[in-house]
Amino acid sequence: MRSTTRFMALGLTSFVLAACGHKDKDAPLAFVPADTPYVVANLDVLDDDTRKALLTQADTQLPSQLAQLNATADQMAQKDPDGARLMHALVAEFNGKTIETFAQNAGLDLKGYSALYGLGLAPVLRIGLSDPKAFDGFIGRLETAYGKKLDVVSLGAQSYRKYTFAASGTQAIIAMVGKQAVLSLLPADASPALLRQALGLDRPEKSLQDDGRLATLAKAKGYQNWVVGDLDLTRALPMAISGTDPLFASIIKAHAAAESAKTGEPVANQLQTSPSCAPEAARIAARVPAVSFGYTQLDTGHQNVRFDIALADDISKAFSGLKVELPGLGSAGTAPFDVSIALPIAQLRTFWSAQADAVTAHPFTCPALTDLNDGFAKLGPAMQKAAIPPFGDMLGLRIVLDTLVPAKDATGMPTFTGRVVLGSNNPTGLLAMSQMMVPALAQLKLTPNGPPVPLPKDMASMLGQPMWIALGDKAIAIGVGAGEDAQLADTLKAPTGDTGRTGRMHLSGAMYMTWLQLMEAKADSLSATAAALGKSDDPSIDAADSSPEDATQIAADAARSKAQFAAMKAQAARVNSIDAETHVEADGMVITSQTTLK
Repeated sequence: MRSTTRFMALGLTSFVLAACGHKDKDAPLAFVPADTPYVVANLDVLDDDTRKALLTQADTQLPSQLAQLNATADQMAQKDPDGARLMHALVAEFNGKTIETFAQNAGLDLKGYSALYGLGLAPVLRIGLSDPKAFDGFIGRLETAYGKKLDVVSLGAQSYRKYTFAASGTQAIIAMVGKQAVLSLLPADASPALLRQALGLDRPEKSLQDDGRLATLAKAKGYQNWVVGDLDLTRALPMAISGTDPLFASIIKAHAAAESAKTGEPVANQLQTSPSCAPEAARIAARVPAVSFGYTQLDTGHQNVRFDIALADDISKAFSGLKVELPGLGSAGTAPFDVSIALPIAQLRTFWSAQADAVTAHPFTCPALTDLNDGFAKLGPAMQKAAIPPFGDMLGLRIVLDTLVPAKDATGMPTFTGRVVLGSNNPTGLLAMSQMMVPALAQLKLTPNGPPVPLPKDMASMLGQPMWIALGDKAIAIGVGAGEDAQLADTLKAPTGDTGRTGRMHLSGAMYMTWLQLMEAKADSLSATAAALGKSDDPSIDAADSSPEDATQIAADAARSKAQFAAMKAQAARVNSIDAETHVEADGMVITSQTTLK
């Protein structure tokens, strides 16, 4: 199943280079049911310059992405050697090629039309073809590298190739239907009706093209027409939780069969579901009904994206009109790393207490959801404790880093300079509580909006740098590092959050690269430790208890991790800055990001 996902993901490399904005009866959206639970599609054509820029970026990341695919194939080789060979064969098709060259050799139309959507929860990817014969040749080369032919099945006059993943109860199908390539992941025992829908032999009664939902969504949210995505959780979540979706049902059945072979538990017992699951899943989905996204700007120097998370009316009302007086939340930062997070404990306590009360009054009975009852039962008392000062007065947190230097030893702590701001409705009370808990702070004499005061040397010595503390009307600020004391006054006077604002971040490309290098060094250190101990997930187990499979898993995990970091660093090398913000409005939460490229 994972290999198929990777296969389809590579097919989507050209996704943002396609378009689907007219009423062509054979356009991909004409095959998408109007009630699909999810869809990502293109509604317009990119200009040549932007297409070229995106291809350049994709080519930069391609080597590391292929390394990830190879690592995944190595990992699955023990349980599915055929699937691993197929994955390696796919990677071989990209070796030494650019994305554009691969697309030309495979007959994929980079200026064509594409859509990824769900038949129920089963994914279907339709990609326009510029050369059907070239696509057929691509499949032939794939089979040659794989070492054998894929199964060929006929459904009336339409044929398709398939590969069955016995362990997961699924099958991947590949077909050429007219001038489109069709790839899908379906149940291994998919019905003829589902197969005909996936191949497009049977059209939906009402298509997404007829419905026009994506175009309406793009206009309402300000998405550009290049890529628009929509996830309808009111449809998707009940399908997944209730087990009624054919794909999920097949996967669950295959898992149950494997468990039965190990434990003897009858498959039928494991497949029993409660009639309450679907309505209770719908109850959860009603709280977060949908998620959508799209580009708001996309050119050679900018990649701006907006995500919209629809929320139930009471959730939106609880936060859309709230102004959190956290200094810094109301303006974009300029430091290499600057993040502000609103944490208005008083309002959060009221909201989550109401949610806990609602679950207590109407607990979940679906077995897959009953753990939520315990979670919310614990949440209620926790929210009561949250009212205790000074925690109950908290407004939020801001962290600013001016410098960050990795330690020479991967396990050591990096050196940094910057500021930390703790927003509070009662900063004087927060300081007094801190002085009671930490005797060394008792000697400090601070006045609101007065000059910063050095922290005791024994506290500053923990970070090996001088530290200062200052008190404002709505926050306490701490500066770490030479010169940071001079910035504390302005930090405490920075604009507070405007209505509905919940978060803001600024990250420079250089700082982004530094963070990645830090995380990569830590991951390498953990991998080395795991390899030495012979276990990737339990360092307490002696290496003598390990097996060849453990060593293979550790090596595959390490290779995949390296490939992932290589991909992220390749992207970071092109980034000048990333800015993001979140706010709540009448319809829900909006998350936007603006990336400027070098």
